[in-house]
Amino acid sequence: MSQPGGRRTPPVEQPDTSAECGAGTVLALGLGLLVVLAAVLIALLAQSAAMASRAAAAADLAALAAADAARGIAPGEPCAVAVDVAHRNGARVLSCAEGAGHTVQVRTELAVRTPMGAATGLARAGPPP
Repeated sequence: MSQPGGRRTPPVEQPDTSAECGAGTVLALGLGLLVVLAAVLIALLAQSAAMASRAAAAADLAALAAADAARGIAPGEPCAVAVDVAHRNGARVLSCAEGAGHTVQVRTELAVRTPMGAATGLARAGPPP
């Protein structure tokens, strides 16, 4: 009802929001996917770092044992000892080389492969200087 002598106010138009329906949902899903992908990437990198550390430890232990065998402290042929020690640490010996001064260099690879590739370790050991 209008009052006599009063002005009529035009009806207020509501903005058309039909074009934005669901935009927040798509944005939230996109951000959620981004967070999940970042978490997976961080997990893969952490796993690769841990596996590289295990491979390096296996190489260190194998080289130390092989150097002891090369010096005559432990029984056995140095590279055979390195293969045995690496196997007990979940790795395999890729290369084993005896050097001058009873030094031994060993390269290992873990038996378990990661999605980022094989984890390898390299170590050289010998008598103290």
